Amino acid sequence: MDFQRGQFYHVYNRGNNSQPIFFTEGNFIFFLKKVRDHLSPLIKVVSYCLMPNHFHFMVYVPDSPGDSESPGELSKQITDAIAIILRSYTRAINKKYNRTGSLFQQSTRAKLLENRDRNYPFICFHYIHQNPVTANLVKTMDEWIFSSYIDYAGLRDGTLCNKSLAYDFLEIPKDVDEFIRLSECESI
Repeated sequence: MDFQRGQFYHVYNRGNNSQPIFFTEGNFIFFLKKVRDHLSPLIKVVSYCLMPNHFHFMVYVPDSPGDSESPGELSKQITDAIAIILRSYTRAINKKYNRTGSLFQQSTRAKLLENRDRNYPFICFHYIHQNPVTANLVKTMDEWIFSSYIDYAGLRDGTLCNKSLAYDFLEIPKDVDEFIRLSECESI
């Protein structure tokens, strides 16, 4: 993965052989805490959705350098943070459920959402939130609590996502009713 400053990325991975990676509500919460602890200091989370057997994050790599690290150093720090999250989560799950082996596929994907097509990040933002409905886990997006959708819809005051990026750069509506209407209409 090569992360560049000032860019949006769709970061995702799934369980080996599509096996579950989250088994209880506590597992989802534990994983999000790891993201907050290890990844949030380096990037800005714009949206996310954790599914039983995979996860999606839309992230933004800030323009301004922290501690004057080079772009290559920052990219390595982000990649290392993702690896730490997945390894430490896997260790905890393996210990708790008396299992062994890899939980996630070897390669976490980070797809650049290029700025030249302003719609692409917008579409990805809604795609991430629509995952639980598309997978028939719930009938409406507001029923799935392991997603940032409910934060944007005003149903929870979550702090993991940087909503101002979504409002300013993706032109996601700040008005909750307009956001909900757009999210339900946006066909991905």
